Amino acid sequence: MSMEQMDVGFLGLGQMGSGMAGRLLEAGQRVTVWNRSAGKAEALAAHGARVAGSPAEAARAGIVFSMLANDVAVEAVTCGEGGVLSAGPGVLHVSCSTVSVALTERLAAAHAGAGQGFVSAQVLGRPDVAAAGKLSVIAAGPAEALDRLAPLFGAIGAKTLRMGERPAMAAATKLAANFGIAAVIELVSEQMRIAGSQGVPAARFAEFLTETDFGSRMMGVYAPMIAAGRFEPVGFPMTLGRKDVGLALEAAGEAEVPVARLLAERMDAIIRADGGERDWAALGQAPKGG
Repeated sequence: MSMEQMDVGFLGLGQMGSGMAGRLLEAGQRVTVWNRSAGKAEALAAHGARVAGSPAEAARAGIVFSMLANDVAVEAVTCGEGGVLSAGPGVLHVSCSTVSVALTERLAAAHAGAGQGFVSAQVLGRPDVAAAGKLSVIAAGPAEALDRLAPLFGAIGAKTLRMGERPAMAAATKLAANFGIAAVIELVSEQMRIAGSQGVPAARFAEFLTETDFGSRMMGVYAPMIAAGRFEPVGFPMTLGRKDVGLALEAAGEAEVPVARLLAERMDAIIRADGGERDWAALGQAPKGG
């Protein structure tokens, strides 16, 4: 499907940025790229990208994406000499980097002060997903800006999720998501140790998780309950959940399962406080009446 051709700048051509800028080029956009080390721009220039000498020059395209490593890098290309803020009014900066909420709020204010627009559009997906244009885009900012950017988000991602009007809402969502990935990595590692205590091969347990769509199904069941604070009627009481976590710890023996031990301690505190008769979906909440 053809789309209106737009002028787009792109700052930061690491593994993620290169894939994203490449997708914009493939979608027929007029793309101007900038990277701190100019060599990384050569491959994209060979596919039709224009190479800018500064972030401000790239930003003068009108819409400029940035995909950089950290807060320091994003602040430098935005606020530093030759940065996006110096490109003049009317620019719309789309920050895709995973950065702090505090920086996101500072940038939103700085752009507004310069007569520029600012959107946070965090992305979920690894470099191969970026190159395929299948990222999930987590966007927040003024609705009219998100509407304007929709075709570009469609070029880099398979799905765009709008989190709200404040850019910090997208930043917080991405940080929560990445925390969740770290937690899942630890949880899966501990699950494999518990099952492995009885000789279950790690690869076979991995097949169990993927073939049953375990993670997605569990989130589908529990996320709506937690969001609504709906812990009654009780489908599975905390006391039974604590029993099962205790049995898992017993099975693990001497294996390192720190999250499982932390969960047992938290469940014990809830059960001491209110008897533990609510659904175990209340695990992350304060004790009833506490």
